[in-house]
Amino acid sequence: MMVKICGITNRDDALAAAGCGASALGFNFYPGSPRYLTLEAAKQVLESVPDNILKIGVFVNELPDRLSAFARELALDAVQIHGDAPQFPEGLRVWRALRVTPGFDISVLDAIPAEACLLDTPADGFEGGTGRTFDWTLARGARRPVILAGGLDETNVRRAIEAAQPWGVDACSRLESSPGRKDHLKMARFIQAARS
Repeated sequence: MMVKICGITNRDDALAAAGCGASALGFNFYPGSPRYLTLEAAKQVLESVPDNILKIGVFVNELPDRLSAFARELALDAVQIHGDAPQFPEGLRVWRALRVTPGFDISVLDAIPAEACLLDTPADGFEGGTGRTFDWTLARGARRPVILAGGLDETNVRRAIEAAQPWGVDACSRLESSPGRKDHLKMARFIQAARS
């Protein structure tokens, strides 16, 4: 099970997540997010991330050239792209984020040229990271790797995995003590529950 901790904004949280066994860390480059990182701030955090942890850049409605520039500058392993009708950059691993709303049809993933698709719950003008869940059974039966996100924490991640059978899980806001600051005990418990 691939376990991603998203919205990492500082070195302490990055090291704690890695130490707890996270597979991947997400770094948010969308200025409208409370977890936004500048390129320079991200460099300082990323230099502490062990090589065996995937480093994922999170972008909303970003141009392919900028995605490629960020990926090169920060040695990102993949870019997670949110937004409407994004353009996919060539030569990069892409995780495409999709909003799951009532009536979502998992077959839409078949036409998306991405390594994996992340399914999240939109709310209040945000693409994801809202701490709200969706009907996990909507994600079951996908023919490509699915990363389940949206309102996951230690109390529900096992049920979510059983319902959706995803390739990976992703958590952010429910693992925080305040926006952009992770609660290390919550992270540890989430990762342990996901892996069990």
